[in-house]
Amino acid sequence: MNPTSMTPLDLRDIHAAAAPPLWPPAPGWWLLAVLLIAVLAMATVWLLRRYHRYRQKRQIIGELDILSNRITTINNSEFLAQLSILLRRIALRRYSRERVASLTGSDWLRFLDATGGGGEFEHGVGHILETGPYRPYLQDVPAEELLAVARRWVLRNIEVAT
Repeated sequence: MNPTSMTPLDLRDIHAAAAPPLWPPAPGWWLLAVLLIAVLAMATVWLLRRYHRYRQKRQIIGELDILSNRITTINNSEFLAQLSILLRRIALRRYSRERVASLTGSDWLRFLDATGGGGEFEHGVGHILETGPYRPYLQDVPAEELLAVARRWVLRNIEVAT
């Protein structure tokens, strides 16, 4: 057809534009990808920390259970020494070394009471931890009550630890 012989009804077909390329993506997709990676990284770190705390809590409670099961097979002084060592290990994890490492005797018991013991260590059943581990033939240790007090202290302190 000659352009001069075209009538207004002789129109050409409308062609759709070509599809935009998939690569490189628009800046908004780059931003979304970066945000998604950051959120996934933070969630992974959070989950790993949570799992570590859970595993640590289970391990400590397991150690208390083992100590509870061994009450009848070890002497009272050894039981008190192992319980005191376990409490000190947890305290050193939870609090600064400068605050905990040098504590002995009544200062140690006051620390335990101040950090969740509720008076049970210095004025209650826990007072035996002051001298009990150092006495070779100790009789009448309220082991079950002492373990209950220690378990409460441990649970209060590992909930907020690490």
